[in-house]
Amino acid sequence: MAERVQAKRLEDGIIAGRLGAAEVRDNFRDLHPPLDHHEALVAADRCYFCHDAPCVTACPTAIDIPLFIRQIAAGNPMGAARTIFDQNILGGMCARVCPTETLCEQACVREEAEGKPVNIGLLQRHATDLAMAESRQFYSRPARTGKSVAVVGAGPAGLACAHRLATHGHDVTIYEAKKKAGGLNEFGIAAYKTVDAFAQKEIDYVTAIGGIDIEYGKRFGQHISIEKLRDRHDAIFLGVGLAGVNGLDMKNADHDGVVDAVEFIANLRQAKNKARVPVGRNIVVVGGGMTAIDAAVQAKLLGAETVTICYRRGRDRMNASAYEQELATSRGVTIRCWMQPRKLIVSKGELKGIELEYTESVKGKLVGTGRTAKLDADQVFLAIGQTLACDGLNGTATSIAVDRGRIKTDNAGLTSLPGVWAGGDCTNSGDDLTVTAVAQGRDAAENIHAALSA
Repeated sequence: MAERVQAKRLEDGIIAGRLGAAEVRDNFRDLHPPLDHHEALVAADRCYFCHDAPCVTACPTAIDIPLFIRQIAAGNPMGAARTIFDQNILGGMCARVCPTETLCEQACVREEAEGKPVNIGLLQRHATDLAMAESRQFYSRPARTGKSVAVVGAGPAGLACAHRLATHGHDVTIYEAKKKAGGLNEFGIAAYKTVDAFAQKEIDYVTAIGGIDIEYGKRFGQHISIEKLRDRHDAIFLGVGLAGVNGLDMKNADHDGVVDAVEFIANLRQAKNKARVPVGRNIVVVGGGMTAIDAAVQAKLLGAETVTICYRRGRDRMNASAYEQELATSRGVTIRCWMQPRKLIVSKGELKGIELEYTESVKGKLVGTGRTAKLDADQVFLAIGQTLACDGLNGTATSIAVDRGRIKTDNAGLTSLPGVWAGGDCTNSGDDLTVTAVAQGRDAAENIHAALSA
């Protein structure tokens, strides 16, 4: 309480300790607490176990959802975990962060009939959490094939690819730019969605199969190159993600009060004491995707007084799902649409606000109306998209084709360069979902295995 009182006595600005540590801990508790044994049985009993179930088709990793739910109902959660992990080795994380409300649960027959789907995500978490808590491994490493594969990036795509390759007996080395693995699962997702260091626990579980080494601090294009990897390995998989971020093209865009939302989320995820993470009093978030929602909600949970998301189109065009939008507003976040930033308001070196222009759609094209509004802001978060930032794609003797700012791949995940595959957000078939990245990493691994076995 003393910390909170002290914070309130300070002038407006970006400060730490707006709320006490206990209150922040309570604010960042698990968004969806796990089901207990009885709750899981009740939830599983609602499943119709559909033939040709639409939920399976809606799942990017094609998990046999009716089967694993039936296994839970029959008292066999370990069998359910095996069914999930067969298709998605990161099933525990996906159960927490997947937008199930727009994927499997939206397709659920119960949702169509009653407006209340089976709790597929929570049931998936129930089974996978039990297996991981008991360190139950369902895969043993076969005899080594003598083949070696380089995986660039230890995010969801890279981890899924590495694990599947290891199940085939190949040796895998993951090259990771950061000092910690996990990619967006570790650095880019709201802290209240993955509590208790779950991302690291999942990495430990995935790599427990053996045959997977991770080398940290190895940035593609700086410390490693396609040429060097080709000399050391028989195949290469690129899961480099999107390290670049879009910025505002306007005066004062480099002000300290203008913050990359991804960086804010990452710093908060790694903070030992979230109450000590500085946050503004009046915050404007520019963007309409999941990053915007995660940054806005967490700023509010840290004690920001006003948090406003400004998006240039209508709510129906926001990449964040209706559920996530409702979550934000339920936490006190205001969402204002048809607005785009025009000018940052700075006085005596301090960020005071932002001027936005109202927009409209004319024949499908977004245009400014000329009318403007000003919002108070001592901190502006930018969540207006990430870009491919990878110097290693164009070597002296190698070059990988890029399509619309992403690595171009075919249906097998193969790039324009023989022996090099790619998957996840960095590709032209990625869609900024963990579950899609897992599917692409897994499928690329199968195609790499086929190529190495030919």
